[in-house]
Amino acid sequence: MRKPIDDAGFTAPAARTLGNERRTVAFAELIATLALALSTIVVGTVVSVGIARANAVAGAIDGKGSLFGIALLVGLILLCAGGFSVVPRHRAKQ
Repeated sequence: MRKPIDDAGFTAPAARTLGNERRTVAFAELIATLALALSTIVVGTVVSVGIARANAVAGAIDGKGSLFGIALLVGLILLCAGGFSVVPRHRAKQ
């Protein structure tokens, strides 16, 4: 008969000493974090330049800034309501 597993999860067994695994995992996480931060900065810059060059908001508003603000607020409310409606609900087990 097998012994039951006391501690299941991602940690190593207590009897086993860890070597370079922690250093390797930490280095991989650092590289992934730096890549994500760099790509976020690049995307933010590209979007900002695209918005500045398009100047589409000024052409769409035509001096009706308050109406545009209200439409933007209503769109944001509808977007949030749609996002909350897709949240899965937990059902009771039968």
